Amino acid sequence: MQKLSEKEYKNEFVTAFDGDDSGDLKPRQTPGVLYSKATPTPVKDPKLVAWSEELAEELGIEKPDEHDVKILGGNLVTPTMYPYAACYAGHQFGNWAGQLGDGRAITLGEWEAPDGNSWELQLKGAGPTPYSRRADGRAVLRSSVREYLMSEAMYYLGVPTTRALSLVTTGEPVLRDMFYNGNAAYEPGAIVMRVSPSFLRFGNFEMPAARKETDNLKKLVDWTIARYYPHIQGEDKVLTWFKEVVERTASLMVEWQRVGFVHGVMNTDNMSVLGLTIDYGPYSFVDDYDPYFTPNTTDLPGRRYAFGRQPSVAYWNLGCLASAIAPLFPGTEELVAALETYGDSYSRKYLAMMGNKLGLDKVKAEDVQLIKNLEETLATIKPDMTIFYQLLMDLPAELAAEQDVVNHFQESFYEELNQEEREKLQKLIKAYQERIKQNTCTREEAVKRMRQANPRFILRNYLLHQAIEELERGENQLFLKLQEAMKDPYSRNFDEFFAKRPDWASKKAGCSMLSCSS
Repeated sequence: MQKLSEKEYKNEFVTAFDGDDSGDLKPRQTPGVLYSKATPTPVKDPKLVAWSEELAEELGIEKPDEHDVKILGGNLVTPTMYPYAACYAGHQFGNWAGQLGDGRAITLGEWEAPDGNSWELQLKGAGPTPYSRRADGRAVLRSSVREYLMSEAMYYLGVPTTRALSLVTTGEPVLRDMFYNGNAAYEPGAIVMRVSPSFLRFGNFEMPAARKETDNLKKLVDWTIARYYPHIQGEDKVLTWFKEVVERTASLMVEWQRVGFVHGVMNTDNMSVLGLTIDYGPYSFVDDYDPYFTPNTTDLPGRRYAFGRQPSVAYWNLGCLASAIAPLFPGTEELVAALETYGDSYSRKYLAMMGNKLGLDKVKAEDVQLIKNLEETLATIKPDMTIFYQLLMDLPAELAAEQDVVNHFQESFYEELNQEEREKLQKLIKAYQERIKQNTCTREEAVKRMRQANPRFILRNYLLHQAIEELERGENQLFLKLQEAMKDPYSRNFDEFFAKRPDWASKKAGCSMLSCSS
C-alpha cells in the first residue's frame, strides 16, 4: 500500500501528445492539442466524507491522512503529477456542440496498481479549466454524492463503469441554479476523485476530426489501440478496434437495460471508448416501468435519452464515432458494415440477458414473442421494475386465477389495475408458466440464474435525495447504510430498502426529475 503523496505517477497520455503547457485557465479554443495543463484551485477546508476501501485495496492506495486529503481536495499536487484537462468535442442532444472538454474535471496522473494496470486519477469539481466556458469548474455536494455512490453501485451490480475513490467536502459554498429557472442558491461544495483505466470518450476523436487534424486523430487512435486494446494487431487494426467498440457499447446498453438504469445525458462526449458507464449526472433507475421515462429535465419534451431509447441512441453515437475516424479509411464501406453489426450484436445479447432475467434455460425462437409480450405488458401496467422481477422469482408453479396473479404482484403496482390490465397480466403469466415447464434445467437452477440477473437493491433517487439532505445537516447514517447496501445488491440483506418509490418522491425536486446540474 502506498500513500497518494508518495507515489511516482505516470503521465503517458500527456507525454504521448501535444498539449497546451501554459497552465492558463482562461476559457478558450485550443486547436492542435489534445489537453491543456490545469492545476486544481485550492479550497478552504477539504474534509474526507467517504473512501472506497475495496477500490483502494485493489489499487494499493493507503487510506489518506490529513496531508493526503489535500490531494483529494485539490490543494496539493505532487512533483510527479501533471494535472490536465482533456480537449474533446461532442454531439449534445443530437446537435454538434463543437469544442467541449473537461470543464470541471482535472486528471492528476496515472497510478500503477500492484497488478501492473494503470488507472487515471481524476478530480471532479476541483476548479476551472480552459474548457469551463462560463462555469466555475466546481461541483456541489448533491451531485458529488450521486456520482460517488452510483459509480460504486454500478460496479457491484456488475455493470462496466468508472469508479469513485473518495468524496471530500470543500468548506466553500457553490452557487447553482438546479433547474436553470432563475432560482439560484448556494450549496455546499464537494469533490469526487474518479478512477478509470481511461476517460477517453467518443468526443476525444470527434475533436481532431472536426478540425481536420488527421495526424492527431491517427496518433490518438493508434495510441488507444496499443494501450487499451493490445490484442488487436495487423493492417486492419483500426477497423477491428471499431468493431470491438461497437460490441462493447452493445454490451453496456444491455447491462443498463437489465438493471433499469437511465443515464440521462447520452451525448457523444459522455460515451466511453472502453464501453464503460461514464459521467453520472441526471441519471436514475426506473421505478415504474416506462420505456419513455427520462430523469433529465433538459431532455423534455423530446425524451431523446429515455430508458427504452438508450440502445438506439448508442447506435447513433457510434455512427458519430465512425464519422470521426472515417478520414483514416480510403472509403466508408467497411466502416458502415462494422457499424451495422450493432443491431444484431445488441439483439443477441439482449435476448440472452432477458432469458436470464426470466430464468429460461436458453432463448428459443418462440421466446422472442414472449419477451415482447412481457415488455408490452410491463409498459401497460407500469409495475415497479425491480420489485416485479423479484416477485417473478417467487411465482408459484401453478397460479391460474386472475385474482391470485394480481395478488402475487400487488406489491409492485403503483396504481390499481383495471380489468383489461388484469387480463393482460394473467395472460402473460400463464404463457410464462407454460414456457418455464419446458426448461431442461431444474427450478432451483432457473431461480439462481434469475437472482444473478435481477438486483433486489437499487440506488433509487429518493434514497439518494434523503441521504444528501442528511449530509447537508451534518448526519451520515443513511449515507453509510446505502454504502453497505450497494455492495450487496442481489441479496435480501437490505430489505429495509425493498420498497416502491413513495408518493411524495414523485413530485419532489431532486427525486422525480433532475437537471444536468445534478
